[in-house]
Amino acid sequence: MDYWEHKPTPFLIQFTEDFGIRYYGLAYILGFLIGAWLLNRYFKGGRSAYDQNQQTDLFIALIIGVIAGGRVGYFLFYTPHLIFSQPWKIFFIWEGGMASHGGFIGATAATWYIARKNNASFWLTADLVCSLAPAGLLLGRIANFLNGELWGKVSYVSWAVLFSTAPDGGTLPRHPSQLYQAFLEGFVLLAYSQIRIWKTPVLKQHPGLLAGEFLIGYSILRITGEQFREPDAALTLGMSRGTTLSLLMAIAGTMILVKARKRSTTKEST
Repeated sequence: MDYWEHKPTPFLIQFTEDFGIRYYGLAYILGFLIGAWLLNRYFKGGRSAYDQNQQTDLFIALIIGVIAGGRVGYFLFYTPHLIFSQPWKIFFIWEGGMASHGGFIGATAATWYIARKNNASFWLTADLVCSLAPAGLLLGRIANFLNGELWGKVSYVSWAVLFSTAPDGGTLPRHPSQLYQAFLEGFVLLAYSQIRIWKTPVLKQHPGLLAGEFLIGYSILRITGEQFREPDAALTLGMSRGTTLSLLMAIAGTMILVKARKRSTTKEST
């Protein structure tokens, strides 16, 4: 069978050997722009109390939190040996290397800071922020595919792809797992969160519930996608690093969901 051969490049437009417009950078920029647009729509639609000035503060904090958290998370979760051997590499963001779980931690810290600064509900702010994340996840996974990184396991399905950057040099067909994850973690979660925000009273009646649902949903979809992806780090108890971290996230999401329901029940009873 003739499989499509993917010869990836990290650049949309390349000026020199190491400088150009990178897909990964574009994914982050577009992800933040879509998030900013959504947050503004929430304000105009009465779903958010954050005005334009507060939205700007929130996004500056989120940009810093996501990038710093994602970079630190990558070093801690996937390349801990570099912390002592080449710690300065943490600032070389143009070389790639971001951990989505670390980005979530950084985004949580940014959410807490902005909510406290504006004397707003942390849980309601977290609900809003979680609904913005899938757009960035979708674009980030597409960038992973274009870059030819985080490729899938060997497979002989008709839509398998030959990745020239894989260890086999593109001789074995593989699942385009990056696109699977773009659909699951990105499109599915984005559609779900938007339906919840615009078609249900979840923000007003159950602050924190959507955040818990997001963490659980992301974990389930990430673990599903991991089944088709070649592990990019040592296995833990027979599971990939992404699966292990997602299980911990699912536990946290379940705790948040249960507490959100308890808060709603207490409020209704009073």
